[in-house]
Amino acid sequence: QVQLVESGGGLVQPGGSLRLSCAASGGTFTIYTMRWYRQAPGKQRELVASITSGDSTNYADSVKGRFTISRDDAKNTLYLQMNTLKPEDTAVYYCHMFIGLGGLRAYWGQGTQVTVSS
Repeated sequence: QVQLVESGGGLVQPGGSLRLSCAASGGTFTIYTMRWYRQAPGKQRELVASITSGDSTNYADSVKGRFTISRDDAKNTLYLQMNTLKPEDTAVYYCHMFIGLGGLRAYWGQGTQVTVSS
């Protein structure tokens, strides 16, 4: 069974940096588009960044120039480097992957809390 395990969240001061990771396990499979979402208290989940299997990337306007999404297909791992963090970046961050394993399915990570506060 495919599982996505996230790590790297925590508490950071405004202007600081964090790096999130999301590792997929549970078989031999192909991963297509990977995404990071976030959900702040009282708000809808929003798309933060995405990366295709061809390494084409897209970012929400609110994080452009500050966040960088990347992937390591040899490790089945997705990353999100977050720099110049702001209090409004505080949210639970979720990874999302389209994985081909006996059919194409979408999988979610369990979420990791990022808190930006002084």
